[in-house]
Amino acid sequence: MLMDPVIHTDALTKKYGDLAALDHLDLDVKKGEILGYLGPNGAGKTTTIRLLLGLIKPTSGQAHIFGLDSQKDKIAIHKRLAYVPGEAALWPSLTGQETFYLLGKIHGQMDMRYLKELTKKFNFDPSKKVRTYSKGNRQKINLIAALATRAELLIMDEPTAGLDPIMEQAFKECALEAKANGQTLFLSSHVLEEVEALCDRLAILRSGKLVELGTLEEMRHLSAVTVQATFAGKPPKVSHIKNVKNVRASGRQVVCQVQGDIAPLLAVLAAAEPKTLLSREPSLEELFLSLYGAEEGRKG
Repeated sequence: MLMDPVIHTDALTKKYGDLAALDHLDLDVKKGEILGYLGPNGAGKTTTIRLLLGLIKPTSGQAHIFGLDSQKDKIAIHKRLAYVPGEAALWPSLTGQETFYLLGKIHGQMDMRYLKELTKKFNFDPSKKVRTYSKGNRQKINLIAALATRAELLIMDEPTAGLDPIMEQAFKECALEAKANGQTLFLSSHVLEEVEALCDRLAILRSGKLVELGTLEEMRHLSAVTVQATFAGKPPKVSHIKNVKNVRASGRQVVCQVQGDIAPLLAVLAAAEPKTLLSREPSLEELFLSLYGAEEGRKG
């Protein structure tokens, strides 16, 4: 028997005048999975999160979390989730420890033993005033507080903004621990390496519309496989071969990309008896660029 999704949206739409910030989003997020939610600036990621949290009202459509209506049942929903915003808006006169206490009271639950473990893992000193912390340390407060709730659902909007690479690694470890604990993560991030390392599935938005949804492997078709071959002499010509593009020949080496059937290229390369032959699947960054190129999203 299939379990009901933790997050379910049905034609979820938010318009500002004639502009559709989010356009008929249909999305299910399963219990215990990490979903990466991607798109350029202005694609609709933050709008989606605000709708899920019930902070803004949809123009049409619905969102349900734990089977509850995100607009009508906000209080019940928020008891079971934790949210990490991309920008930390905290109380400057409180210490980090006092902020943890207040956030715990607001949420209603916090694992104090895990809280102490997290402060060590993130190398965070909770004794200082919030106003003295750097952007990265203020972000650590949000992250630590959210993780320490052990909430069933973690909704995270750019959770590692301002963190250094060591702390980004600490976050990855915590995210995987949460998944192993049966928690669900909805992760909006610009750090593609982070998403690639963590997420079970990816949802990609463009101009408010969901354009791709699936595992990274299922999305490999979006970009070409890179093939590199070296020969004893001059490499064969391959630019005329079907599905081959971006050919770069230099000396005894040829590098090209193949989108679709690779067999015609391999036949030509094999006939020329290559000394080395390497191929690799596209990275998430290459997949992302294949969708958006150098496009600048509208801000919002």
